[in-house]
Amino acid sequence: MSTAVAPVARPGQVLADLLPASRVRDIALVVGGAALTGLAAQISVPVPGSPVPVTGQTFAALLVGTSLGAGRGFLSLALYAIAGVAGMPWFAGATSGASAPSFGYILGMILASTVVGALARRGADRSVLRTAGAMLVGEAIIYAVGVPYLAFATGMSASAAIAAGLTPFLIGDAVKAAVAMGLLPTAWKFLNRAER
Repeated sequence: MSTAVAPVARPGQVLADLLPASRVRDIALVVGGAALTGLAAQISVPVPGSPVPVTGQTFAALLVGTSLGAGRGFLSLALYAIAGVAGMPWFAGATSGASAPSFGYILGMILASTVVGALARRGADRSVLRTAGAMLVGEAIIYAVGVPYLAFATGMSASAAIAAGLTPFLIGDAVKAAVAMGLLPTAWKFLNRAER
């Protein structure tokens, strides 16, 4: 008779580390993270006056980073970007290529997923407040890359790029952060209970 043993959550781990370690696991997680981001990008709502839609993409990118850690998060979002540039139609609205004015946000997501993954290794995904902080840092990174790229790609002034590429998204980002604040710490609490 065998009994299933719950994974032991240790400091310095992210959620993906609780799965049995193997190269196949890591490849599956990286590809799965890219696919999740591509699927979430299809939740796309146009914003009047902005070439950038509201999508589920940023939420997925930050969730991938915190769940997989910095290395796998970086690889997932890099794979997402490279495949999209190569023609995979999984950017917002089933588009592809690097010519869209919103491509800077995708570049920002690569960096953001890496940073929030590193923060998650330090426990930033284990409590509501720390998760909120990690999500805010991740969102700030995405905008720090995406808004200047938008201005450059479209010829907008800095204030116009902020009005078109940042301001309309703040409420949606607050909602996404709130969902992450509920999901990640709850997953850790569930796992910690399961190992007792």
